[in-house]
Amino acid sequence: MNRAPPTHFIREIIAADVAAGRYGGRVVTRFPPEPNGYLHIGHAKAICLDFGMAREFGGRCHLRMDDTNPTKESMEYVEAIQRDIRWLGFDWGEHLYFAADYFDRMYECAVRLIRMGQAYVCELSQEQWKEYRGVPTAPGRESPYRHRPIEESLALFERMRAGEFPDGSMCLRAKIDMASPNLHLRDPVLYRILRVPHYRTGDRWVIYPTYDFAHPLEDAFEGVTHSLCTLEFEVHRPLYDWVIQTLGFDPPPRQYEFARLNLSHTVMSKRKLLELVRDGLVSGWDDPRMPTLCGMRRRGYPPEAIRNFCDLIGITKYESLTDIALLEHCVREVLNRTAPRRMAVLDPLKLILENVAAGERLVATAPNNPERPEDGEREIRFGRELWIERDDFHENPPRDFYRLAPGRAVRLRGAGYVSCTGVNHDTDGRVVALRGRWSPMSERLKVKSTIHWVSVEDAVPIEVRLYGRLFRIADLSTIPEDDDIRNWLNPDSLRVARALAEPSVRDTRPGEVLQFERLGYFCADELDHRPEAPVFNQTVTLKDSPVAPTA
Repeated sequence: MNRAPPTHFIREIIAADVAAGRYGGRVVTRFPPEPNGYLHIGHAKAICLDFGMAREFGGRCHLRMDDTNPTKESMEYVEAIQRDIRWLGFDWGEHLYFAADYFDRMYECAVRLIRMGQAYVCELSQEQWKEYRGVPTAPGRESPYRHRPIEESLALFERMRAGEFPDGSMCLRAKIDMASPNLHLRDPVLYRILRVPHYRTGDRWVIYPTYDFAHPLEDAFEGVTHSLCTLEFEVHRPLYDWVIQTLGFDPPPRQYEFARLNLSHTVMSKRKLLELVRDGLVSGWDDPRMPTLCGMRRRGYPPEAIRNFCDLIGITKYESLTDIALLEHCVREVLNRTAPRRMAVLDPLKLILENVAAGERLVATAPNNPERPEDGEREIRFGRELWIERDDFHENPPRDFYRLAPGRAVRLRGAGYVSCTGVNHDTDGRVVALRGRWSPMSERLKVKSTIHWVSVEDAVPIEVRLYGRLFRIADLSTIPEDDDIRNWLNPDSLRVARALAEPSVRDTRPGEVLQFERLGYFCADELDHRPEAPVFNQTVTLKDSPVAPTA
């Protein structure tokens, strides 16, 4: 569904800058993920904002891999990031960049800061450095190396690059203000020694810039005009501005912060998501229970639904918890328009049509999608025996039960009517089959309910994976820091069922989503689904679904 984009403060800032001719009217944004994990729904909010603002104002958005920490980064993540952004509906064209490709220029900038007296080589250990930095309510202490001669720092920094010193023995620090209430301005580290091969530069470097030093430089090198970040970077902005101003970049990029996405029943930390994968608590980054974009793609979430969701939640400065039900609403809204309808039975109960002869074949017709008449109808053959949902029958129905019961009639989806004339039980008294009389649609019986069904003769066995919430609680921020997040996992987040479906499900392509009528939306698994052995992942339930998520 196309909606007018909601206004927000970042859109207003960019519009004002364009109107005033700032940056010559140019708009250049960037999406700068660290390639140390897979993108998740929180990243989708930033992607839609970064690429969306550039598209709206006729600018461009760069995709940049902020790969300054080789201990956690890999090409696997680089490729996954590109794949997920394209799937979401955005493209960076020729503007793909890597922080690693700027390492020479960053080193030159660091040397300039040393020559300007704005940086120095420090030999405090990490523990000592943190102790000297102090707390926000009291000034820190200056490093004993803060006033070492410029030429000495230059020589040491060159020797650091040459690999003459062990890891952690030295670092390059900016010389700013040890009394600042903002700890990020208390002579922050700009470079550290780290003997770890980089997936892009190999063993060429043994010193690496910190994120806080690299990020403003990357924006300046690329001519970024509006650097959009989440609120946790707000306290980093004074250092961002210090780097840009001290090195004299003009025009300077500007950083603006917005609230990150917090989603109920969902963890957004890449570190914690990685733990779930490494500990085998999920099947991988693309497990359909994961909030990753690849997991949502495998589950059948349409990219349009995710973009609509990001528009709906808007851009603000205020932290809040968004109910995951809103995301599911957006998914239903798109799939209701686009998903073909089919019938499947999850908990089958046999229904024998007594007035249909053995071997007789009847034909039902059903729309492929009532929201899209142009998609036409399909024919479904059936005979004397049908499978129906066990929950659609009640031998002793309560007052508000309107489906099948002894002596009661219901409509069979697209196939006429059936009246229940008898019940077969096993020796334990359990219902094992129903008997009934079939009536064609032309008889127009007055009934209160319609049920779905599958022909016993033509039924195709399918595997169905039913999903609940991955976590048992809505707000994961309430979990104590020292508590293991695994204690809050929902043990019933996955249930695998053997179901029966109409024959046309064999034609479903991997990744295609169907609506199993009255049950919900299901996606043919992109890895495991085959025509001879169909596998479907539950995408999202219907509002009135009998298969509700657990927890």
